[in-house]
Amino acid sequence: MRAQVLHNYDETLTAERWVHDEIVPDPKIEKSTDVIVRIGGAGVCRTDLHIIEGVWKPHMDPTGNALLPMIMGHENAGWIEAIGSDVENLKVGDPVIVHPKVNNGTCLACRRGHDMHGTGKFPGLDSDGGYAEYLATSQRNVVALPRTLAPKDVAPYADAGLTAYRAVKKASRHLLPGERCVVIGAGGLGHIGIQCLKAMCAADIIVVDKSEASLKLASQSGADHLILADGNEVEAVLALTEGAGAEAVIDFVGEKGTTSKGLAMTRPMGSYYVVGYGEDIRVPTVDMVITEKNIIGNLVGTWAELVELMALADRGLVHLATVEYRLADANQALKDLHHGKIHGRAVLIP
Repeated sequence: MRAQVLHNYDETLTAERWVHDEIVPDPKIEKSTDVIVRIGGAGVCRTDLHIIEGVWKPHMDPTGNALLPMIMGHENAGWIEAIGSDVENLKVGDPVIVHPKVNNGTCLACRRGHDMHGTGKFPGLDSDGGYAEYLATSQRNVVALPRTLAPKDVAPYADAGLTAYRAVKKASRHLLPGERCVVIGAGGLGHIGIQCLKAMCAADIIVVDKSEASLKLASQSGADHLILADGNEVEAVLALTEGAGAEAVIDFVGEKGTTSKGLAMTRPMGSYYVVGYGEDIRVPTVDMVITEKNIIGNLVGTWAELVELMALADRGLVHLATVEYRLADANQALKDLHHGKIHGRAVLIP
């Protein structure tokens, strides 16, 4: 099969090419519960850039280049191509979206429903992923798609959408009508998060972004207030919240100063949900004690939450803004993402 393969890390993200178009062996059924998915769409995620620059190396590849070469791609959807002998309720040709963490379901974290913390592989981060024509995964990891949803239109939900949904689900449990939620970053994850907030709670949604195009996307996604990140965004949020800050702040950026600003936008006893990453959170402990603010990390969601997100998509309550690229143009998609040219999500189509 044809695949896009990462051979070397690039800490400065300056190499001419990051992945290489190659012919590699097709994945095979190895366990009776395995399935092979013919890829219909593979999302291009900012995490992919972080993988290339080595941010994940201490966690996934601490010895250096032991994992490379590796096929990238952790946001995948397509059609069942082959199934193991013990696979039930799936047949060849069924459209599916793939939960990104592969585990057998028997570890304690999995049995408690915390799929993303279970033992197992994470294709595209520590093993071969879906920047390819086919992907091997497990029966336990696929979610059947309703016929209203095409794989290429939903692939980025497998990580970006699922992560945004998980953060919003946490926030929506305490956000009451008339309260405020700030969303920092209205790009690939943020525009999904805004729609989930609109569908799941009655809080006012304040969106902060440095891009006019992203703010336009935020408005189309249901934002109630738009703030251009021009250096005065904290003051603008405080002005909208009577000087107190918002009950919840969801930071889809997590770098370039947004963590300190996000906490400054959070009211006492409010919650700051960090989703994006790239810098340290630095806050005096006395401030945490006095304000009783909560800082909450958010990893990708569970298999069950992916089912819930697909239900929202099936009802038309969330919609992905996507830009399609051929699989052969993976480098261009990654470069465009790196240079801020994609508003929404890029999807590779084999």
